[in-house]
Amino acid sequence: AEILSMAETLLPQSARDVADAIADAARQGERLTITGGGSKAATGAPVAVRELSTRGLCGVVDYDPAELVLTVRPGTPLAQVQALVASEGQMLAFEPFDHGLIFGAAEGAATIGGVVAAGVAGSQRLSGGAARDHLLGFQAVSGRGEIFVAGGKVVKNVTGFDLPKLAAGSWGRLFMMTELTLKVLPMPRELRTLAIAGLSLDQALALMALAMGSQGDVAAAAYLPAGLRGGESATILRVQGFDASVAARCMLLETLLADFGRLAPISPTDAEAMWADLRRLAPLGPDRPLWRLNVVPSLAGRVRQALPANADMLFDWAGGLVWVAGAVDPALIRSAAVNAGGHAMLIRADAALRAQVPAFHPQPAGLAALEERVRRAFDPTGLFETGRF
Repeated sequence: AEILSMAETLLPQSARDVADAIADAARQGERLTITGGGSKAATGAPVAVRELSTRGLCGVVDYDPAELVLTVRPGTPLAQVQALVASEGQMLAFEPFDHGLIFGAAEGAATIGGVVAAGVAGSQRLSGGAARDHLLGFQAVSGRGEIFVAGGKVVKNVTGFDLPKLAAGSWGRLFMMTELTLKVLPMPRELRTLAIAGLSLDQALALMALAMGSQGDVAAAAYLPAGLRGGESATILRVQGFDASVAARCMLLETLLADFGRLAPISPTDAEAMWADLRRLAPLGPDRPLWRLNVVPSLAGRVRQALPANADMLFDWAGGLVWVAGAVDPALIRSAAVNAGGHAMLIRADAALRAQVPAFHPQPAGLAALEERVRRAFDPTGLFETGRF
């Protein structure tokens, strides 16, 4: 098939087209950057190379609700995938979300390939797992221009190397996925959000740790500081499942956490608004530099202590995910992340800061060497090494 092009963007329509485009670029000594809907294009250093887009690779290949398996092409809009599985009473349990609003743009551009390649997961990652845990298999084209298949199309699959774990979070630096098979799960019949107002960060972290270690089976837990909520903090817990089970677990949590204060139910409308604001980071605004810190939940308080007061923060995943917005010294942020047992990624900034500060956290020499060997195995000539990361 002829590869359609739009200005400097390549729009392949099939895996064979992708292989041909990569082979042509390799012969000409070109670099290619893989793009989808562009909702996360402003993460990483600005680059000026030809785009290899997934937008021509769109549509559902196969969906078997009874088997909880969906096979889809990477350029398919995330919203379309979510609507499809929701129509069957199912969901993507890692709760992916569209980054558009985080960058001050409209929602709707994110693609399923893009969210998996970036390893995007929402608040429910705490209980539902990450994108990598739900990617059963994929078809892709390597930097060699070779089409290959990894994983499978069944939930119980133990053959070959576990390359789906490698693909999720690879940010298009290894290969271009041309087809993805995902595990889906039934939607919970009942969702309830419980909240305690006015806790300090240390109190909230202690509460969330106790709740997560209990039989309450909490699906999501987050802390919204007072400075971002008009003067009163909110610690929120989401409990979901069958009606009777949810009611029993909420009672258990109310008793277990009574020493922290009254755990009050939030109306479904208000609860959805709170989780949606957290998902799109609305309290942090779209303009300031934005960092994502993955830390040990019990040590998240160290991040707050290490950073200046002008840094605003949201705490998700029971404290394991800290979003930081503000003009803060990158070295200080990365030091704070390490001191809390984790790492920091620069998600959003102006072009000058993105050109100066690597998006990914610097790695120890041994791990960096291992990653380099893995990248060279899939992309020996560095065709996907654009300088973005």
